[in-house]
Amino acid sequence: MRTGWLILALAGAAAGQAPAEKGLVERGYDHFYNLEYPEAIADFERAIAASPKDPELHNHLAQTLVFQEMYRNGALESELVSGTNSFLRRPKMNPDPETEGRFLAEIGRAMALAQARLNANPNDTAALYAMGISYGLRSNYYWVVKKSWRDSLRDATSARKLHNRVTELDPREVDARLVEGLHDYIIGSLPWTWRMLGFLVGMKGDKQQGIRIVEDVAQHGRDNRIDAEIFMGALYRRENQTRRAVPIVQDLIRLFPRNYLLRLELSQMYSMAGDERDALEAVAEVERLKNQHAPGYDRVPWEKIYFQEGTVEFWYRDLDHALDHLQRVVARANEIDLNTGVYAYLRIGQIYDLTHRRQQALEAYKKAIAYAPEADAAQEARKYLDAPYRRS
Repeated sequence: MRTGWLILALAGAAAGQAPAEKGLVERGYDHFYNLEYPEAIADFERAIAASPKDPELHNHLAQTLVFQEMYRNGALESELVSGTNSFLRRPKMNPDPETEGRFLAEIGRAMALAQARLNANPNDTAALYAMGISYGLRSNYYWVVKKSWRDSLRDATSARKLHNRVTELDPREVDARLVEGLHDYIIGSLPWTWRMLGFLVGMKGDKQQGIRIVEDVAQHGRDNRIDAEIFMGALYRRENQTRRAVPIVQDLIRLFPRNYLLRLELSQMYSMAGDERDALEAVAEVERLKNQHAPGYDRVPWEKIYFQEGTVEFWYRDLDHALDHLQRVVARANEIDLNTGVYAYLRIGQIYDLTHRRQQALEAYKKAIAYAPEADAAQEARKYLDAPYRRS
């Protein structure tokens, strides 16, 4: 689920593959979008075994490996729970070495296979597209995992150039324009100092044009329509157009009903739009589905539900209920992801400050800092050690 992150990594196309591989890819991506990463990995591995020289299949597997790590680290929902929308402030992930090595190996294999086809035919649009996806995936890896902004933007620029070439050769390839749209939006969102980087000189970016391109892919695309729809939701959210994002998230919930993060995202969308009642109802629906053992919902940690309830209540000044829910989260601090835990401690500290319990606030801020020292929430908590949190 990519509503929380703007990522230059696309699902890629299943078109042109044999029916058996295409069926495995389609099933794999149904698992992927429903957060069932082990099952998706198994399907993509079977597709590779049947057609080992297809670069797209290696891209599919590589993408799933890195998203599984993001899910494990709580990175897929970090913007959802924090409310931050900075492109440059990202927590660094620490994937296990085996997963990291396998991801890089699959990207390397995909690139080598695509390059072999381009050596034979430089205008092979499928190979150009696959190579662009590989660069996009590696860009995502540099951005989220390694926190290497320059390397990420350089690979994203390479992905754009390759996909621009695809559309030059075949203007009907609407899917290939998605990278162009995202690149335009992201470059247009960066501080001007970043756009002075040598490989970005001359690329002004244009946020509005980027949004229009993504909207076009969502409407007319074939294989990237779902990705474009996901990105549209993320772009509308960043642009404070949450009411436009709500029906998109609702449609994604219909398509991928086992993805509980989508319902938590819907809660956040309503909250940002000023609708406390529907925000709490959306997270209450997650709770009901978990109690009913609906497919995909047994795996939802109760702490995720408590956190979202507490976050909505915090912003709508229901501080007593917010504190109760957030304390339930930190009661199991050793079992939750770092992102959820550090923000829970931060919010608890802020509630104590707002209710004039300064000593307890300081203790909560210190716990946030100790829990995840490099996280944005810990950086924010450090500010309140000197001066109490006050809400404007």
